[in-house]
Amino acid sequence: MKLLEWANLKMVDSLKGKDLLTLFDYSKEEIVDIIQLAVELKKLTKAGKCPPLLEGKTLGMIFEKHSTRTRISFEVGMKQLGGNGMFMHSRDLQIGRGESVYDTGHVLSGYLDGIMIRANSHEMVKELAEHASIPVINGLTDMYHPCQALADILTIHEVKGYTQGLKIAYIGDGNNVAHSLVIASAYMGMHIAVATPVGYEPNPEIMEKAKAIALQNGGSLFVSNDPVEAVVNADVIYTDVWTSMGQEEEMQNRLADFKEFQINEALVANAKNDYIFLHCLPAHREEEVSTAVIDGPNSYIFQQAENRLHAQKAVLASLMA
Repeated sequence: MKLLEWANLKMVDSLKGKDLLTLFDYSKEEIVDIIQLAVELKKLTKAGKCPPLLEGKTLGMIFEKHSTRTRISFEVGMKQLGGNGMFMHSRDLQIGRGESVYDTGHVLSGYLDGIMIRANSHEMVKELAEHASIPVINGLTDMYHPCQALADILTIHEVKGYTQGLKIAYIGDGNNVAHSLVIASAYMGMHIAVATPVGYEPNPEIMEKAKAIALQNGGSLFVSNDPVEAVVNADVIYTDVWTSMGQEEEMQNRLADFKEFQINEALVANAKNDYIFLHCLPAHREEEVSTAVIDGPNSYIFQQAENRLHAQKAVLASLMA
């Protein structure tokens, strides 16, 4: 198929050749346009029409952490767009044996058209982007998970029909998922409440910056240690695992600290009747969320998981086409 057949697709031209490290780097208009492009690409995919926008292009995918959704969605996304996704575990690369990020960024820029990296350190990913001359996409770091947040907003938009003015309650660890969800929600003019146990609050600098963005867009943000306060009248309830990869030694302490923060039938009774439940997965049933909630009629976790594919295709097309 010729690319002219897809000329009516609106790429986010201002992002061509740029990186996606954190949603702070994008404008509200750019995020809205990514979501709209994702909607269109999803429609085409469901109709069996995958536009070959990245024909002949290769995305290198570097993983320091295990992955299901990130690896498969990026690899399938590249294939559906006519390109190729190349899996590379960091232990199999020279960067895993001490080669500098500087050298790695320059070398990979000569082979690839883009890099997606799922890493431990956000600072390392920033350094890679600094030295690479091709787009670098943050597939997850210790501080941010922007691709997940784009899929979250896409899902809320699909289910609710709009995002402006909705209340979203994030209950759990103030981690990378929470950070990116807060940023995305702020741009969309949503009212976001974050509830964590004492000592697990999100990064205060990120929260202050996101709060200013929320106010500019008619939304709001507050952080609490009370899950009930956060959930009252919520349109969306969101959680993540209590113990993420690399925190296994903290598991027993975390189980004790988070025990009052489970998303269960008693807690969601404080939300609106038509609330939707989201979880970035993997999930631990009867730990951070009860089986009755995650497998209940208000749960949209699998639609949310699928939307990683479509949101990321919109990002890939905008950065690399």
